[in-house]
Amino acid sequence: MPRLTCPHCLRPQTTCICDLVVKVNNPVEVMILQHPLEQHQAKGSARLLHMCLNNSQLAIGETFTGEDLTSSKQSVLLYPPEEESQTVCPADLNPANTRLVVLDGTWRKSRKLLHLNPTLSELPRLRLSELPASRYTIRKAHNPDQLSTLEATCLALGQIDQSPDTYQSILDAFDQFIQRLQGFMPDHSSDK
Repeated sequence: MPRLTCPHCLRPQTTCICDLVVKVNNPVEVMILQHPLEQHQAKGSARLLHMCLNNSQLAIGETFTGEDLTSSKQSVLLYPPEEESQTVCPADLNPANTRLVVLDGTWRKSRKLLHLNPTLSELPRLRLSELPASRYTIRKAHNPDQLSTLEATCLALGQIDQSPDTYQSILDAFDQFIQRLQGFMPDHSSDK
């Protein structure tokens, strides 16, 4: 018998996150490109992010059409800069005329999205400042400043529109999301 799924957050009803959603008006348009293997990850943050941001789209796939990737606004990629990539500072962007493109997946999966979609590599990359330590304690990271999709996007939006407090309610909801997931995870403290 299949598990009942919430029609809004698309998660099993036992782990529905709809009660965590806080609606935020973000002047910067957000396009989340999600790797298909990330879509049903219980620990994934992109669905919560998308549900919280009033001005966002979520597309799932490995390859995306030009329609998915083009916009009349200035598109910038939220991805660590490489030596050959063009970068842009958040302060240099007009929030009302900016589209933030976000890749959602593991580092390996996000690199695959970049490789399969050359248009993404051509976008200028957003150079964030003052990366905080991640609060995403339920997933492994190689470095303390490797943020979840939700954390990185909230940080980027706050730096672009110069109002980081606007996105604090989403980060608070994310903290609750993490606490809830930890409640479903087995306790290995007695394994010592």
